[in-house]
Amino acid sequence: MSVLAPARAERIKDIASIAGVRTNQLVGYGLVVGLDKSGDKTLFTGQGLRSMLARLGMTLPPGVDPRAKNVAAVAIHAELPAFSKSGQTIDVTVSSIGDAKSLRGGSLLMSPLKGADGQVYAVAQGNLVVGGLSASGLDGSKITVNNPSVGRIPNGATVEREVASPFAEGNDLVFNLHNADFTTANRMAEAINRTLGPNAAKALDGSSVQVSAPSDTSQRVTFASMIENMMVSPDDAPARVIINSRSGTVVINSKVTVQPAAVSHGSLTVTISENPQVSQPEPFSDGQTVVTPQSDISIEQENNRMFVFNPGVSLDEIVKAVNDVGAAPSDLVAILEALKSAGALRAELIVI
Repeated sequence: MSVLAPARAERIKDIASIAGVRTNQLVGYGLVVGLDKSGDKTLFTGQGLRSMLARLGMTLPPGVDPRAKNVAAVAIHAELPAFSKSGQTIDVTVSSIGDAKSLRGGSLLMSPLKGADGQVYAVAQGNLVVGGLSASGLDGSKITVNNPSVGRIPNGATVEREVASPFAEGNDLVFNLHNADFTTANRMAEAINRTLGPNAAKALDGSSVQVSAPSDTSQRVTFASMIENMMVSPDDAPARVIINSRSGTVVINSKVTVQPAAVSHGSLTVTISENPQVSQPEPFSDGQTVVTPQSDISIEQENNRMFVFNPGVSLDEIVKAVNDVGAAPSDLVAILEALKSAGALRAELIVI
């Protein structure tokens, strides 16, 4: 007999993550060489090149400024995934920090990547893949596609140090919800208890569920895999309206309701057109040509349309009412803001 998953059910691994199992940010500084005269002209790039050559056993004469046009100073950043082991590789992103025009065709020399604790966790090196390009002419014309001063190196860094993980520590595993919700946390604990038995899991708060786990590491991996593939039906998101003020986009979720309200919609258009008149004097007269302004003003007002929202009106009825009066997205924004100000909109209004 098969058990059907609840409606809108999702795997626990899609809505939650294990506490302590996370990525770590790495950052470093390095030099990109081999550029086609599109490198830096800054002083600190020359200093970096001098320091690198000194470490390799080459000492430049005092007073020599190595301003090579094919070298660029760059910042390097990467994410170190959880459980990364020494010898594995990760992708890195390389960004110019000087005035280099382009990193296309360049190669990053060996650069250490450090974590927030100042320790070196990876070493990056390799040829850059740059998705942008830039070209200019002698007359000053220039064209740029994407961003040529940023590139990536797939598998460009080798992990040198492992990050300690709390996964195998303690007697419990804590699952943190990506979106905190008391109902979802309670349903998640209930779903785990139905499979593992009573009191196997308990919700600590609106975002965390604690589950008793075996102490043996191999058994804990199997246990975590089983938990992650359990199905849970998340609760619906709170009533929310999101407005993008730049594009006029409005997103309304299904939980938005409106209390009794009457809305009047109409528009007033004022048009002013200038038609200057030129007064030309008679030939051989002492008069002067005069420009006389003449303005035509017209006012057009659409017929006001009024519609009424009944108590607890749903999303479908809101959209239908707005479409019936022919409101544009900008008009819808004004209507929603007015309803919120009047206390008739039962939803969180977010403007981005």
